[in-house]
Amino acid sequence: MTDKTTVLSDAFGRKIEYLRLSVTDRCDLRCAYCMPKDFDGYEEPANWLSFDEIERVLRLFASRGLSRVRLTGGEPLLRNRIADLAGRIRAIPGIDDLSLSTNGTQLVKHARPLKEAGVTRLNVSLDTLQPARFAAITRRDALKEVLAGLKTARETGFAPIKINMVWLAGTNDDELEAMIAFCRDGGFILRLIETMPMGETGRNSQFASLQPLMASLKTRFGLIDGLIPGGGPARYLVTPDGKFSVGFITPMSQHFCATCNRVRLTVDGMLHLCLGQEDRLDLRQLMRDGESDESILTAIQTAIDRKPERHEFSEHPEKIIRVMSSTGG
Repeated sequence: MTDKTTVLSDAFGRKIEYLRLSVTDRCDLRCAYCMPKDFDGYEEPANWLSFDEIERVLRLFASRGLSRVRLTGGEPLLRNRIADLAGRIRAIPGIDDLSLSTNGTQLVKHARPLKEAGVTRLNVSLDTLQPARFAAITRRDALKEVLAGLKTARETGFAPIKINMVWLAGTNDDELEAMIAFCRDGGFILRLIETMPMGETGRNSQFASLQPLMASLKTRFGLIDGLIPGGGPARYLVTPDGKFSVGFITPMSQHFCATCNRVRLTVDGMLHLCLGQEDRLDLRQLMRDGESDESILTAIQTAIDRKPERHEFSEHPEKIIRVMSSTGG
């Protein structure tokens, strides 16, 4: 049971109820905006949090108001026994929403075990529907596997399934009509995402603001503001009949820091307070040093007190040196 007097909140009164948990920094794709082509700076498995350590951390967070967890990576489906971990997390009192972000290449194999373990919602990265372009962006010819995974996930009963399309100026911005048709026909929710200056790869991506596109789509399709289940920062536009929706994640052109309710835990146990800064808390070391639950909770709250009011992606894009795959989506 959550103690209402000790719910985790930061210095700006934002309640921390959502944790994005990276279960591996490995990925079977190498998306150009996410990971350098020759990247080999993976964390040693001995430094990964064990399932017991993950469960301990999440139980502590849940005792202070955490209710949402998203499994991320790297590619989370590369972590051995991921469905077992999902089941353990879903059984923690207080955690009533468990979702997963994936590139979709492994979904044919994992969709059913994940659903049975208690994962209810999926976000699937898909930046293009063109095989050659997919291979160029991800550096792997795997579009067929992703599309097969989406079909399996839908047949397994996942709902909603959100398609995350990173908006890459000059690369995939001519595919909007095709992606809208694909999502409308498949019953998926399309989400368009602005690129962020995470590491050198992110800074080298061609940023484009989504604000003009939001206004254009609203007019063309008669879209209105809507709400879609989820604890993240997307703003949604929907058709009046509710049959189609599109979300926009705009960390650059219109940040959502005032309502930020989340922190990130990396596979090696680092608690990141903000995607746009390097301040962090080493939870792995605290646990392996034998610290008590109360001591760890105190350290967590002290760290969250340092959570900044907003990121500085625009002012100081050079500030973040880690790559996105090492932080978690």
